[in-house]
Order: sequence, then C-alpha cells, then structure tokens
Amino acid sequence: MEFPKKLVQKLEIRKANNAFRKLGTPSDLVDFSSNDYLGFSKNESIFNNAHQFLIENGIKQNGATGSRLLSGNHQLYDVVESQLCQFHNSASALVFNSGYDANIGFFSSVPQRGDIIIYDALIHASIRDGISMSNAKGYKFKHNDLEDLETIILRHSEPCHLERSRKAVSKSHHNIYIITESVFSMDGDTPNLVGLSELCKKHNAYLVVDEAHAVGVFGENGTGLVQQLLLEHDIFARIVTFGKAMGCHGAAILGSYTLKEFLVNFSRSFIYTTALPPHSLATIKSAYSELSKTENINKLQDNIAFFKSEIQRTGLLVFPFGELPEGQRGFIESHSAIHCCIIPGNETVKHMAQHIQENGFEVKPILSPTVPKGQERLRFCLHSYNSKKEISEVLKRLAIFVMTQSSP
Repeated sequence: MEFPKKLVQKLEIRKANNAFRKLGTPSDLVDFSSNDYLGFSKNESIFNNAHQFLIENGIKQNGATGSRLLSGNHQLYDVVESQLCQFHNSASALVFNSGYDANIGFFSSVPQRGDIIIYDALIHASIRDGISMSNAKGYKFKHNDLEDLETIILRHSEPCHLERSRKAVSKSHHNIYIITESVFSMDGDTPNLVGLSELCKKHNAYLVVDEAHAVGVFGENGTGLVQQLLLEHDIFARIVTFGKAMGCHGAAILGSYTLKEFLVNFSRSFIYTTALPPHSLATIKSAYSELSKTENINKLQDNIAFFKSEIQRTGLLVFPFGELPEGQRGFIESHSAIHCCIIPGNETVKHMAQHIQENGFEVKPILSPTVPKGQERLRFCLHSYNSKKEISEVLKRLAIFVMTQSSP
C-alpha cells in the first residue's frame, strides 16, 4: 500500500528545511547532552539497592498486570508515594508512568470548561498537548514576563466587574491556572517564582510548576527550586519527573489530597494505562535515598559555576533571555544544569555540533521547529561526573569555532 502523499510531503519539507530528525546511536563521547545530571542512570548503588529491596521483600514480578485501578496498584506505590510526600513536603503524591503522561493527565482533566489557562510561551510540548486536550481556554504570556502575565489575567477577570447579569455571574466564577517551569528545558533559565506566587495570590489564581529539570539540581538534597524558595505551600500542583536527575523513569504530581482524588477519578492518562512494574518503583525509591548523599549535587553545582566562569574566560558572550541581538551568537543566562548557546540557522548549528563531536564531545544541536527559527542552539547539559578539563576543552572548541565563523 502506498504511503499517504500528504505525509510524504511533510517529510520532504522537513528535509528541505534541514530539520529532519533521525534516531541517534549510543556513543563513547564525553557526555554534554543527556539529562543524567547526577549520573544516577548508571549508579551501581541505586541498581543494587533496588534489586536487594525487591529480593528482601519477596517481590519477583516483571510487570504490573494492569492499571492501578484494576490489578496494578502494587504495595510499592504506597511506599514510594509516602516517600515523595515526605521528601517534597507535600500532602499527597500520585505517580504517573512518565512526565508526558503526568502533564497531559493533569491539564486535560483539572481545568474545566469556562476556566482559563495562562501559560509561559516557552512551556514544554507535553503541557501544550495537555492544554489542547482540555475544555478550558489557553492563552500564553511572554516568556518570564510578569507584567504581560498580569495584563492577560486582568483581561480575563473583567467579567467580575460587569453588571451582575446571569451571564456575567457565570463568567465570573471561572478559575485561572498559571503554568510555568522552574527550569526551562530548551533555555535553562528560570522564572521569578516568588513574583509569580505573589501575583497568583493577588488574583486568586492557581499556580502550577513543572519541576522536571530542577529536582536533583536545586534545593536541599535536590528537592527542587520551589522548596529552595519555600514556596511549596503556595503552589497548587508540582510536577516532578524521575527521568532527568533521578536517572530512572516515571513522574509524580504533588499537591493536596483532594487533587490526588480528582486525578485518580478523572485523569485519563492515569486511569487507562498499565501501571509501572515493581522494579521501576524500587528504582525510584532507591534513587531518592541516594539523594541524601549530597556529594553528587555539590559536584554538579561546582561544575555549573566553573562552566559559567569558563564562558567568560574564553570570551563567549552571555545574554539575558530576550536581549540577544538578532543574528548574534551567545549563551542564554542560566544558573541550572542546562546552558544553551544560540547559533542561528539549522545548517550552521548542525555543522558546529558535528565539529565539537568530532573532537570527542557529545553536544546536541537543537533545531527549528523545536525552537523558533533564528534561535537554533547548541545545548550543553552539565553533570556531576564532567571534569573541569572536559568543560574547559569543550568551551575552547566552541570559542574557536565561533570566532572562526565570525571572521570576515
């Protein structure tokens, strides 16, 4: 059977734009591309402790056998969710199979018809997909721009000031959900969470924060940026994921116990999927226990500081987000484990990534349409196991290439 022509045409357009994606293969290059910030994905203690826990508790089961509402709600779920509540200072925790599942499950079910969702313009694709499945209306605000956010909030709060007609009363009872990430995955920057929290209190809005790239990086023992700022009780819901710094798989939504009950009853990505197997849960449990050994987090923070100092030393430029002149090459200011150097043009950034890879470093190009055209970039992910020599060398290679390409 012939493949549909419309789909072939879409693939050809991707190829013509030099934006065609292919699956990569494992390499032995120095890792500056993975989300394994603490090296937990290959941590032998986590692996051995998870296995030993299963053996000691007589758990010899490969699969969950069904959804959590049928046969898959293994006893380990209670253990892990209680651990998450204690660690993240939350009233409840509900484990999902992935961060994607958690985001589409939350945003497709919690905001109701007539509600308003206002989200950061650079929010993750999984959140956008969840919003698109919701009956609520979604509006984006300029990236990390609280003034623009408040303008949009006020615009959608106007019915409260209208004459109390039946229609106006109905409109005035909508809920407003404000959505952001504590660390943005394609930029590495962070919002003003304190300011966001105050703004939500002022306008009686519900704040939701995706902490995927903050857990294991910020906060005491890697609790995340929300807890570092002591804001956990001001947040309606937090999404934490286990596939980044935690080095395993899955995610959880943190919030009130009533929120957990609602998700169990209405979140379709939770209800209609096979639960995680016991081994995945044991690995999550073991990874969180490993966070108490703070040397990995300290090494990561030390490497982040060193990376930033090396950017300055090598003459590479750093710009606050939104202040990078058009066509200019430089880093977006970041305090996280993600650092992005804007290199406009898919062909140019791919060529630069290839040059760095040929010198032994795994650095990935991020192409449009994943990021806006003209904001293509090299994305450097830092880890506790990167050496200072490796950091210096990879930035040296980048600086040489940038200066060579910039020469007349």
